[in-house]
Amino acid sequence: MKRERIRRNGGSNYFSSPKTKLKFISSGCKTLDLALGGGWVRRRVANVVGDKSTGKTLLCIEASANFVASVPKALVRYRESESAFDPSYAAALGMPVDKVDFGDPLETVEDLFEDLDRIVEGAKGPELVICDSLDALSDRGEMGRDMDKGSYGADKAKKMSQLFRRLVRKMEAKDVTLIIVSQVRDKIGVSFGRKTTRSGGRALDFYASQVLYLAHLGVLQRTVSNVKRPSGVIVRGKLDKNKVSLPFREAEFPILFGWGIDDMSACLNWLKEVGGLPLAGFKKTLKDSEIRAHSRAFMDGPGDEYREELDRLHEIVSDKWYSIEKTLLPTRTKYGA
Repeated sequence: MKRERIRRNGGSNYFSSPKTKLKFISSGCKTLDLALGGGWVRRRVANVVGDKSTGKTLLCIEASANFVASVPKALVRYRESESAFDPSYAAALGMPVDKVDFGDPLETVEDLFEDLDRIVEGAKGPELVICDSLDALSDRGEMGRDMDKGSYGADKAKKMSQLFRRLVRKMEAKDVTLIIVSQVRDKIGVSFGRKTTRSGGRALDFYASQVLYLAHLGVLQRTVSNVKRPSGVIVRGKLDKNKVSLPFREAEFPILFGWGIDDMSACLNWLKEVGGLPLAGFKKTLKDSEIRAHSRAFMDGPGDEYREELDRLHEIVSDKWYSIEKTLLPTRTKYGA
């Protein structure tokens, strides 16, 4: 009886089970949602960092689609600063562009602050604000000085710190979620530690509840009429910081051009990695090509069958994920009875 009480009150129950009090926005990938702690946490700041072709904008598109689909009266505000966003392609990937406020393109961090301040003050319901990307934003001081007299991003970092200090509490009260996209930059002369960084100074590290780093692992190819063509990329997402779940969790997922994240393949690949394919009715030795073929068969079939199969896999993956987490963590708290 004592052992049962200790296990029930153990610290693992908090860290290795879904959080019921927090609300999340699905990333479009079950394994990434689990690594995040349930998805993108609402009312907070999240930072998506990655190199080219790692799906940063795609994650924002999928978050927008899931936010509008799951939250009544939800409003998405997409602020683009790279002059590279294609609404038609985003719509083809599932973004509800008719329910998205694109506003005016951003040029400086001051523009971002003023826009966010106006959005938060006037928010009357759940809102998701996306800034794509922070690295393309300058500051007004830099815009007015000569190029050879730059501040090397110091002014920009100070502005970002001021912005977050003033807005994070208001965002929480008004149910406004902010996702900021960042691009990595190489550090010069670094011989140890992380060799990349991103602009914005330490403010993002301090105020973001989730910091996700994306890495490009490879290219998927398909052969049609004896011609090979790239059909997607494989990406790994690693949580550098997570205030709503255990940090440093990882998730690998394929991104298919014209489709988005191949959630079904991601689930099956993860089950294969942990030896859980038999739980889903597959043989342990299922090949990667067979996994992709299984996913594509459902992608090309009726939507209700695809969703039914995906829901089945989601349940199996969730159970296996949390069973692993519970095994890793202690069965009681340090200062508990």
